[in-house]
Amino acid sequence: MLLCGCAAGPDFHEPPPPGADRYTVDPLPPATVPAAAGGADAQRFVDGKDVPSDWWTTFDNAEISRRVQLALQHSPTIAAADAALRQAEEIARAAQGTLLPSLDANLGVTRSRMSGARSAGGGAALAPYTVYNAGVSVSYAFDFSGGLRRGVEARQAQADVQRAQLDATWLALAANVVTASVQEASLREQASATRAIIAALAQQLDIAERQQAIGARSLTDTLAVRARLTATQATLPTLEKQLAATRNQLATYLGSTPAQSGLQAVTLAQVMLPADIPVTLPSKLAAQRPDIRAASAQLHSATALAGVATAAMLPQVTLNGSLGSEALSMSGLFGTGSGAWSLGLGLVQPLVHGGQLLHQRRAAEAAVDAAAANWQQTVLLAFQNVADALQALEYDAQLLGSQTIAGQDASTLLSLTQARFRTGAASYLDLLGAEQQYEQARIALIQARAARLADTAALYAALGGGWHGETTAAAGPGR
Repeated sequence: MLLCGCAAGPDFHEPPPPGADRYTVDPLPPATVPAAAGGADAQRFVDGKDVPSDWWTTFDNAEISRRVQLALQHSPTIAAADAALRQAEEIARAAQGTLLPSLDANLGVTRSRMSGARSAGGGAALAPYTVYNAGVSVSYAFDFSGGLRRGVEARQAQADVQRAQLDATWLALAANVVTASVQEASLREQASATRAIIAALAQQLDIAERQQAIGARSLTDTLAVRARLTATQATLPTLEKQLAATRNQLATYLGSTPAQSGLQAVTLAQVMLPADIPVTLPSKLAAQRPDIRAASAQLHSATALAGVATAAMLPQVTLNGSLGSEALSMSGLFGTGSGAWSLGLGLVQPLVHGGQLLHQRRAAEAAVDAAAANWQQTVLLAFQNVADALQALEYDAQLLGSQTIAGQDASTLLSLTQARFRTGAASYLDLLGAEQQYEQARIALIQARAARLADTAALYAALGGGWHGETTAAAGPGR
């Protein structure tokens, strides 16, 4: 009984997280503030705060939240990951049965004829006869080496791997929906601004052609305007193509065809930039990131399988017994004198297997080393992801500040040019040029604002998305 409490091979211990006290080389500033925004678009970094489970709602856009909920409910990717988890859990439950005795009932009939050589005195062959048997048999493997328990442990760890991968699927899908929604809004607004530029250039070309006709403008000037118009027109199909592809991708995320997606328009002005950005403690990141938890569970499984390989080299003890009845007729079963029983105890000690068991154990130990290295690499990549996202938010704020200044300058120039045009101090071409410059600054500002929103979603995902390892197969978003 004391031996049964032991288990061969190494025990699994959760690897310690890195000792880093921050994600970036330099400490984070209290907030990111675009230089031209006067603090209105500041994002404050809140150290030690966990990401909310429904983090997409912090963008305060009902359509984006609706899309995320639809995706989490109807995506085939989620259904496949959930089914994989249920499969792994059932396999783990089935493995637990190896720790218990097995009991089987049997009922059979055998028709035989014994040759003369086997009969008493070597006489003539005996006439055919029928034997009926019924009974129960029991077997039990004494898990002295702990190999069976290690096998159960490995399968339970594999279920943990699938559970973490389901979390990762939830997280990736929610982040993809938010990012694609922001990209869709950005492309739609960029296409709108591009159409306005094309309209302004078309009017400018018309004026240039008229002025050329009366000799007030050269052919070179007209060709220059036409070239600008043609080049700008060439950018519009690319934007429209990207917009269509993004909408189709969103439909796939939502588990529907593009024709059935029912997407409602989202504008960047309707998407609120989260003001408070939670920055989870580095010591807690390993517990929150589903990819790290999956790598840890994979290491646990490899460690348990090393125990299985070690136990295969140790003695195996089994107990077998049966109780039943044998008779020459069905009616004779369980009658007087028909009882039969057996009880056996077996011991097997592997001796020589051509080095097979030794090398299998070494291979299992190498798998443990590989899983440990994969865990370490996963952790390093996770810290890189968080650092990239945090620094991206800082640089996005700076870029947005610069683009805001450029947009304000272009707007001021347009207002002044319009005023001068009304008084006759500026030509119509000057007005069209100011409008074109304003629309180009608007496109750059759209791109900067969309990048900031997308990188905020990327930070939420990099920090683990707020699930904290508490998922179950039946759990949903916000669990």
